Amino acid sequence: MKNALARALTIGALAGPVALAPVFASPAVAQWTVFDPSNYAQNVLTAARSLQQVTNQITSLQNEAQMLMNQARNLASLPYSSIQQLQQSVQRTQQLLQQAQRIAYDVRDIDKAFDTTYGQASLSASDKDLVASARTRWLNTVGGLQDAMRVQASVVGNIDGTKSEMSALVGASQGAAGALQATQAGNQLLALQAQQLSDLTALVAANGRAQALSAAERSAAAEQGREQRRRFLTPGQGYQPGDAQMFHDGGK
Repeated sequence: MKNALARALTIGALAGPVALAPVFASPAVAQWTVFDPSNYAQNVLTAARSLQQVTNQITSLQNEAQMLMNQARNLASLPYSSIQQLQQSVQRTQQLLQQAQRIAYDVRDIDKAFDTTYGQASLSASDKDLVASARTRWLNTVGGLQDAMRVQASVVGNIDGTKSEMSALVGASQGAAGALQATQAGNQLLALQAQQLSDLTALVAANGRAQALSAAERSAAAEQGREQRRRFLTPGQGYQPGDAQMFHDGGK
């Protein structure tokens, strides 16, 4: 009987801590940190997406800044301009043309001169008038030739300036920072070509005027020569043949 009671007490003593263990262990279990792998992975993906969005925004801002810089370069004006020099060259040539002597580049003046000075020789004009008319035509021709040579000298003088402007414009075109500068350099090169064509046109006009005056003088001289020959051969007005004594007779 005593042995059975002792065994029961022993079993009870051993079982007591097991029964009380859950009561003492519950506070420790409440302080444990729980790790959720799926939630952690979701947070990492969210952070990665946010970082990628920020990176994309930075790249977009950089591209916009570069685009604005390119637009600024494209809209920048060419720092070099040759327009003033070209205009001065054209004005000098125009002034020479406007200073044409005697018969200028005017249709009414030309028509008037050809109706009078270069027209048909007047049958009633005196010999003195015919000589004066011939001298007037000669002066017109000489003036035209001088005007042509002056224009030629001006055009030749513009060659050095044209060469310098062309070199400067080609250099500016090659070093253009944007589209606008390249376009402006090209336009100025076209203006330079226009100035050269203007000089060439003036030169052709001056030479043509001189040649026309010379040809008109020859034509008028031929007409006047026919009139003078007619007068010379007309009986009673021109040369009258007669006897002429060549040697004196010393014995008489």
